[in-house]
Amino acid sequence: MSSENPVYWDPYESEFAKDPYPIYRRMREEMPLYYNEKYDFYAVSRHADIERGLPDWQTFSSARGGILEIIKADIELPPGTLIFEDPPIHDIHRRLLARVFTPRRISALEPRVREFCTRTLDPLVGTDRFDLVAAVGAEMPMRVIGMLLGIPEADQAALRDSADESLRTEDGGQMDLRDGAILSNEMFGEYIDWRRKNPSDDLMTELLNAEFEDENGVTRTLTRDEVLTYVTVVAGAGNETTGRLIGWIGSVLAQYPEQRQELVDDPSLIPNAIEEILRLEPPGPSIARYVTKDVEFYGQTVPKGSALLFIVAAANRDERRYADPDRFDIHRKLNQQLTFGLGVHYCLGAALARLEGRVAMEEILRRFPRWDVDWDNTKLAQTSTVRGWETLPITIG
Repeated sequence: MSSENPVYWDPYESEFAKDPYPIYRRMREEMPLYYNEKYDFYAVSRHADIERGLPDWQTFSSARGGILEIIKADIELPPGTLIFEDPPIHDIHRRLLARVFTPRRISALEPRVREFCTRTLDPLVGTDRFDLVAAVGAEMPMRVIGMLLGIPEADQAALRDSADESLRTEDGGQMDLRDGAILSNEMFGEYIDWRRKNPSDDLMTELLNAEFEDENGVTRTLTRDEVLTYVTVVAGAGNETTGRLIGWIGSVLAQYPEQRQELVDDPSLIPNAIEEILRLEPPGPSIARYVTKDVEFYGQTVPKGSALLFIVAAANRDERRYADPDRFDIHRKLNQQLTFGLGVHYCLGAALARLEGRVAMEEILRRFPRWDVDWDNTKLAQTSTVRGWETLPITIG
């Protein structure tokens, strides 16, 4: 497979974001190790390379960040940003969060998530048009994170907007990392201080009270700054990506009405349909790592100190891994899902994202078994880290 035009891909260019899959296909075939001279980073796009590389934290480190701009900025990251840490310190911080982010706590949220969907969708029954992202995608993840953290409903929208703004980029631009904006959100500080004096049954209270043995062998509780970092990580990671998943549910099912009808007729197929949407349109298309030693791909050396992107969205459509990979298939047998990462950094919130996606799909299909998308008025979110719909107007038919 070849072309007279050289392979070029730019993660900050919105034209690529609209439909990145043709260029991803060329990268897999023609340049499975890709180098971008303008921004000085490498990228791999084949499933086997990403499946092998992501768990190898010794070679592909998270300690400089998991986002290209953060790695290139070489900024100091606050302790407790476990998604931007390596073992052994990562394991200490992850175990602490895993203790409060339990399956029991997540499953207990389902009735409240369903109640939110009911409250949001019922007033839309009978209308012929609404924006699915504005109604559900932009709202539900924020509400769920608020439920987890104990943030009052009245204040959740402001916190969501603050987290979203830190991820937004202009076309061709990069994330604004001045003052470490993405890594700390002092808006949470007042809730932490208030919750310390007014404990409740929520994740923030548990984080404030949890005792653990730190890297120095000292048994202690988290400092205020550490709790602030944890809460910021949970809120940011849980809000933006899950919101985009709900948008993809709306657009993908509109493109495959026969399979949508199967889901209406047999809701037991919905969990696998969520997995297939996560494969087909992953909200987080790539994962960045810092290369700690010279490493070889396809006879070429990626030098120590480089930034490397694992393009999960490209690997998810690798013909070497999946038959007919560009096709949506709710019956596809999916074993290992790259979308949530692999190895020590596997997404702690994966179960929560799946729960939100499943409940949203169930409740949407229950009320609206058929819809079309007004494609002329859709808008993709402009961010270098997350890909999804900012607006998705649907017409009910």
